[in-house]
Amino acid sequence: MSRTRRYKRYSHEFKREALKRAGEEGTTDKQVSAELGISRRQLRRWRDEFRLSGNDAFPGQGRSRDEEMTQLKRELAKVKQERDFSPRGHLVTHAVVYFAKESE
Repeated sequence: MSRTRRYKRYSHEFKREALKRAGEEGTTDKQVSAELGISRRQLRRWRDEFRLSGNDAFPGQGRSRDEEMTQLKRELAKVKQERDFSPRGHLVTHAVVYFAKESE
């Protein structure tokens, strides 16, 4: 049984912002790739594609930031709901409140 590898797709806005950030003075590819959760190799590929194609680079069908933000908000709401309704999450909430009061 073979598994199909799913690759993450990035919007052209994301790719351009990554390249813009990597082009800032004093910033390394290593820093940018760590911040964005992408490999340095991926960043280099995007840079090469942009150098070859200019404004025509990245015509793919990556998701826009709005779509990605909507999905992340849904996932966060789900995690919060699971946390709030689990008995263990309830204990964690009390512990956080207790320690927050102690630090005041």
